[in-house]
Amino acid sequence: MPSNETRTRPDEIAAPKLLNVVGRSYFPIAFVARLPYAMVVIGVLTLVVAGRDSLSLGGVNSAMVGLGTAIFGSFIGAAADRWGQRLVLLTIGLLNSIALIFMAWVVFSPLPDSVVLIGAFAIGATAPQVAPMSRSRLVEIIMSRLAGPRQQKTLNGTMAYESAADEFVFVFGPFIVGLLATTLHPVAPIIGAVIMTLVFVSAFALHPSGRAHVSTSAQPRVQGPAKELFSFGVFVVVLGVFGIGLVFGSTLTALTSLTNDLGRPEEAGLIYGIMGIGSAILAITVALFSPRYALWARLLSFAPLMFIGAVIMASSASMVTVVIALLLMGCAVGPTLVTLFSLAAERSPLGRSATVMSMAGSAIIVGQSVASAVNGILAEEVGTAAAMAVPMAASATVLLAGLLNLLVGKRGRKRDLVHS
Repeated sequence: MPSNETRTRPDEIAAPKLLNVVGRSYFPIAFVARLPYAMVVIGVLTLVVAGRDSLSLGGVNSAMVGLGTAIFGSFIGAAADRWGQRLVLLTIGLLNSIALIFMAWVVFSPLPDSVVLIGAFAIGATAPQVAPMSRSRLVEIIMSRLAGPRQQKTLNGTMAYESAADEFVFVFGPFIVGLLATTLHPVAPIIGAVIMTLVFVSAFALHPSGRAHVSTSAQPRVQGPAKELFSFGVFVVVLGVFGIGLVFGSTLTALTSLTNDLGRPEEAGLIYGIMGIGSAILAITVALFSPRYALWARLLSFAPLMFIGAVIMASSASMVTVVIALLLMGCAVGPTLVTLFSLAAERSPLGRSATVMSMAGSAIIVGQSVASAVNGILAEEVGTAAAMAVPMAASATVLLAGLLNLLVGKRGRKRDLVHS
């Protein structure tokens, strides 16, 4: 009888199951471990501007960080899928720490700018993919060990939390960089990133939950064909997440230019945080959405809202209107990011979830890097008004991904009809 009662009350036992499996220490460690990844783009920009006295060079170095991540991020995820997260993260974490220390030294050295660019590229190329690997790790645990009527709801709630965590770090990462650089030294954020990488990325790698991502069998892990990574469905997800990265980078640089014109550049991070707070709160609420609220519909609900907020921000004449626009954008960014990563989990080929999550995670920092560099140059050469318009193009990219996603749904329905 007790076992039957347990089976008839799945709602009461589904929520704590994931926490019981991964342990109470998992989420705090995974949260802090992703902070260095969110700090490096702005940290490198701040360091190079201070050390080389060139805003344009700082922007190009930020772009080099993104380029390194774009080229090597998915390979790091693929390596984790093949050999397990533990070995890959420990190796990459050490290499990234070395690259960060080198960058902190070379910027103030007499070596040419080209060497500084190589250092920035190395930082991006060795960036630990903690957020994508955390998603991949949790998805695999949920799908393999938490079978039951509430499995899908647990998955949705987990994706909502992971996206909210990303929102916090991508908003407060730049804030931490600014705080450390202002109160201590421009090199302080880089040193802080090294310490967090060595301590928390290593702790994340060694966490017992990482064993769930390594097959206990002597046989190699079964993986879907590599060509499935380049499907149209995966491309749409990566495009959408790239657009979110563009929104992050372009909005921060636009606000920096605006507050600099007002003589209060230190307020940019604070104002930017308004978008992030609303975004993180709304991301968590996605867990409450009904399963009938399909992912394609969520994407097409929130992406237009983000675009409308960007239009209001670009056409605003007062800081009050800018704040309202940021709140509106924030209400859209969080749920959109959750939806995109839920689609990534759904479309990952067998045994390649870390690869797909890394592709999507890399797209955020690539978008942030590109937008920060391009919009920074645009603000300096053309003016703040031009920079304030760039988030419109960024949010339009996300909206385009939402529209293209409809084609993926139609293709899926046609396949179902064929096989039925």
